Amino acid sequence: MGKRLTQIATRTGDDGTTGLGDNTRVPKHSLRVQAMGDVDELNSHIGLLLCEPMPEGVAALLVEIQHQLFNLGGELSIPGFELLKPEAVLALDEGLAEYNEELPKLQEFILPAGTRGASQAHVCRTVARRAERAVVALGALEDLREVPRQYLNRLSDLMFVLARVLNRLDGGDDVYWKSQRLKQSEQE
Repeated sequence: MGKRLTQIATRTGDDGTTGLGDNTRVPKHSLRVQAMGDVDELNSHIGLLLCEPMPEGVAALLVEIQHQLFNLGGELSIPGFELLKPEAVLALDEGLAEYNEELPKLQEFILPAGTRGASQAHVCRTVARRAERAVVALGALEDLREVPRQYLNRLSDLMFVLARVLNRLDGGDDVYWKSQRLKQSEQE
């Protein structure tokens, strides 16, 4: 087991820098720190989602995702280090296939709404997209493996699917967008 946190308030960040896992210090506005923060925020939102009623399999998948996001955050905090494995992306692909199979095909856009659990899953989806954008931006400046980017891309897709699954608990459904264009074409 690595280092244990023994002191939380070190005051070393008072100068606007933060320490990475390799003991280097970087500005808190750096793209690496932004990506780490977005991944941490995503993990926190998934923790909040886990407070909602959901099928046992979905809950177990989300807990595993939290562990993998912690691995991703660790990888981002140590330049050149690898913690997130390609198998983690495959696990998301499996979850996508499993949960998407039971859903009706979409004919229209849906709103990020419905039950509280589904709405929180949509928040997770949007934060995953932001984290992905931060990782892509960081990768444009520094060498990064493709697994972190792939993981966040798949995860946002999975969160969309899980939002639809959660909307269907107890017989619910998605909330469909009332497009003005579609409404006009139906009236014609």
